[in-house]
Amino acid sequence: MLEYVLSKYNFWTYAILLIIGLYAMVGKKNLVKKLIGMNIFQSAVILFYISIGVKKGGATVPIFLGDAHAAHGHEIIIDAAHYFIPLPHVLMLTAIVVSVATTGVALAVLILIYKRYKTLEMDEIMKIRQDTGA
Repeated sequence: MLEYVLSKYNFWTYAILLIIGLYAMVGKKNLVKKLIGMNIFQSAVILFYISIGVKKGGATVPIFLGDAHAAHGHEIIIDAAHYFIPLPHVLMLTAIVVSVATTGVALAVLILIYKRYKTLEMDEIMKIRQDTGA
């Protein structure tokens, strides 16, 4: 059992990163720390999906040259077990772009919040909003 758990160390790493990111988003009061937690959480999800697409013994990506069904009148049988799955990698490229864009917009919003309230602590912001009625 211990050998099986140790053989999946990458998944345990992702799980720990997910927990750290979730804790930072939920447990911290500073908005910058929440944003960093969100980035850690997103990174863990991206790493997890990339690791799904990797196969042990996979030789290459599934790129075929020519017509697979017209090779001298014989049908070619393609064994999918010998190929990597590129779809998770392609989807995670999109996720990385969305993550960077989300972080940029969030940082811009945090700058505006700081200019208005002179703090990034949620408790202090909520207290200011209650005192001013805004």
